[in-house]
Amino acid sequence: MKVTIPATPLDSFPTPQTFYDAYIFDLDGTCYLGEALLPTVHETITCLRDMGKRTVFLSNNPTQTRETYADRLTSLGLPTPPGDVINSSSVMVDFLTKRMPGARLFVVGEAPLERELAAAGFELVSNAKGVAAVIASFDRTFTYHKLRVAFDAIRDGARFFATNADRYCPVPGGGQPDAAAMIAAIEASTGVSVEAVVGKPSQHMAQAVLGLLGLPPERCIMTGDRLETDVLMGLNAGMAGALVLTGATDEKMLTQSAIHPTYILQRLSDLLPSGLSTPN
Repeated sequence: MKVTIPATPLDSFPTPQTFYDAYIFDLDGTCYLGEALLPTVHETITCLRDMGKRTVFLSNNPTQTRETYADRLTSLGLPTPPGDVINSSSVMVDFLTKRMPGARLFVVGEAPLERELAAAGFELVSNAKGVAAVIASFDRTFTYHKLRVAFDAIRDGARFFATNADRYCPVPGGGQPDAAAMIAAIEASTGVSVEAVVGKPSQHMAQAVLGLLGLPPERCIMTGDRLETDVLMGLNAGMAGALVLTGATDEKMLTQSAIHPTYILQRLSDLLPSGLSTPN
């Protein structure tokens, strides 16, 4: 039976009326699209930084490193050190290091993720023999061979983890199939469900950013363009969750969703409460 969720008028959602100590931003569809900042992003983040607010960035996309994301933000006029960026590959490295350090892995993913795992001491292989875990991620080089190796490894007892479960990655003019497609193919062929997904909205990503900030969640606000990842992670972690309508979520999707953000923003500058000062 299909459940119909009553539409919620957009004007019933408030915009922030006070400042937070830390602002956590998604990247694709929230701060930029392709190689250009979205409208009002530069002035909003610059204003927050000028006020002494922490600004950090999260991405589920493992196809680039934290250094690459930081360089992109810097080149777009928002100087950012790599330490202020967390992506799903860095969370995966931490996740695996705590549970199975140095393990033999088969990675369904691209070179940046493979390099991060190798640098952390994991053994990356191209066949199923002795694989301790299969790691699925956003992989634009996905082939039947990779699916077959993952299939053989998991059927032989390997564990199954994923960096993220996004259905698609927004790009100018549309989107690209994301890690959900790779996960689904492996699950369908093996009959085994992915054991853990470490990217948004998981507690693993939330714990990573809160650990970086060293702040209680109620003093932080998570802003992104996806209800099921960005907003849900923030709300589940005890943060405020702001949805910005500049990327993957449109008004129709919002009104039909069971996830209710704390705030809805037409543009990123709606984060700034006009005429109010920071709390003591």
